[in-house]
Parts: sequence; structure tokens; C-alpha cells
Amino acid sequence: MTDSPIQIVCQRCTTKNRVPKDKLGNKPLCGKCKQLVLSTHPIVGSDANFRRYITDNGLPVVVDFWATWCGPCQQFAPIFEQVAGEMSTQACFVKLDTEQNQSTAGGYNIRSIPTLMIFHHGKEVARLSGALPKAQFQQWLAQNLPAV
Repeated sequence: MTDSPIQIVCQRCTTKNRVPKDKLGNKPLCGKCKQLVLSTHPIVGSDANFRRYITDNGLPVVVDFWATWCGPCQQFAPIFEQVAGEMSTQACFVKLDTEQNQSTAGGYNIRSIPTLMIFHHGKEVARLSGALPKAQFQQWLAQNLPAV
């Protein structure tokens, strides 16, 4: 018997897809665009799509609020990318450029960058300001990601 389906927002076309939990690792395809529903790369978030990703996903959503001019953000980017690839069936990963998406960043009271946040069903679960080494980032995720 398969687990009950979980709703995943396609990272390419933002269509909602229902995927059985035990099939998340089987590279499910979007019913609309036929691309992989889960990506091993972070989603590029924007003011236009951010709410949809954090409210309509059954998986937790990990967000990196960053800016191009921020040195620590640039140093943390490859770590975020690598962990996103390793954990693509456990959470969706989103990068949001705070300079290009000031409305969303302001709405979440982002005052320093990088700021990491975890959302589940549209609600903030955890927040942390500052770049982390990979091991500490993974530990923070292990302590704060909700079970699906």
C-alpha cells in the first residue's frame, strides 16, 4: 500500500502535483509540463511565485534570502546548492534575491542577509541569520525540518 499523496508545486511551471510519499525518490514528473517535479537545484524565488511555493507545498520549504553584493551570501551559495541536491525529497529549497524582491523580503522582516527560513504549510517554522558551514547547516535542518 502506498502512502497518502503529498502535494508538490512543480519547480518549473508551479502546477500543483499529488505524489505518493513513498514515490518521491522515483523522480516524479509534473502532470502539466512533464518535467521533474523535484529538482536537485534551488528554485529561484520571486515576489510573483514565493507565496505559492511556501503555502502549496506539502514538503517543508527552506529559503535562502540573499543579495548579489553580499560576500557571506556568495560563500554560502554552493553549500545551499549542494544540500538542496542531497535533500530534494525531504524539502524544497528556494533562493530569493532580496534586492530584486524587496516586497517579499520586507514582508518577512529580513534585516540581515543571508537569512535562512523554513516554512511548512505557509507558516514560518525556523529562522537563522548568517552563513553556516555545511555540517552546521545540515544540523540546523535536522533539528528544524518538520517530518512529512
